[in-house]
Order: sequence, then structure tokens, then C-alpha cells
Amino acid sequence: MLKGVDPLLGPDLLRALRAMGHGDEIAIVDANYPAEAHAQRCVRADGHSASAMLGAILSVLPLDRMVENAAFRPVPPDRPTHPVHDEFDTIVEIHEPGVAVRTLRGEAFYNRVKSAYLIVATGERRLYGNIILRKGVIHEETTAPTDRLARTHGTPKLEKAVQ
Repeated sequence: MLKGVDPLLGPDLLRALRAMGHGDEIAIVDANYPAEAHAQRCVRADGHSASAMLGAILSVLPLDRMVENAAFRPVPPDRPTHPVHDEFDTIVEIHEPGVAVRTLRGEAFYNRVKSAYLIVATGERRLYGNIILRKGVIHEETTAPTDRLARTHGTPKLEKAVQ
């Protein structure tokens, strides 16, 4: 266990998220998706919903603000949206205000999943419970002051870090 890190983020997933660079994409897919067959790298999250994994991942992963779209979901053939998509929209808005989840149709979505840096295979049983995220950057001003002091001057005394 780690302080401030969602327990759904296991060591393999944390390593993969940390290794991703700006612009790399991660796909969170449902239990029906052939993740192992399509993945360059696959981390299994069986037993967890796509929504739960999305929230956990967005607790540590910034989305790309330098492009027009940084979150994508498929468009089901039977109707434009499913309840799981409403959950995705809400979770993305909570973690990344102002970022909208865009739709991609058919092969455009699935080809993008196949080219993702990482696929997280969840236990999501709801159909079309898939989402792609494009990793952004963490700007220096969003780093805690104590982190900047520690990197620059060694470990600072608490009194200096508070100032």
C-alpha cells in the first residue's frame, strides 16, 4: 500500500503508467475485448469495472491538453450511448475538468486501441465499456513546493517547505 495511491493501481500498472510518455495512449477495455491479442502491453484488472479503473488511473495520469481530443469511446451500433459512457463522462469531468470524451466509430476506435501503448483489461461486463486516454504532461507549477525543494536542494527542513 502507498499513501495517496488508489489500491486498484497495482505495481505493473503503476510501472506502465510511469513509463508512458506525453502523447502515449492507454485503452481501458471491457471483459469482451480481445485485449491480450491486440495489446503491445497488457495489464489485467479482472474483477474491476472499467469505471473504477478509469477513476483510479485518472487519479495519477494527466490528460493531454495540447490536443483537441484526449479521451475517446466507441459508438455502439444500437444506440449512440450506453450508461457506462455517462459514467466515463462524469469521471473524466471530475479528474480533468473541461475535457470531453469524444466518440470514434467502428474500426477507427478499435485500430486506435490496437496502437495504444498499454491496454488495461478489466472485468467490465457492460458492452462497449471501453475508453482510450492520451497522456499529457505535468507542468512544473502543479508540483508541490516541497517536491521542487527536495529535487533542487536535497531534503528540506519542514519549516522551509512550509514557507
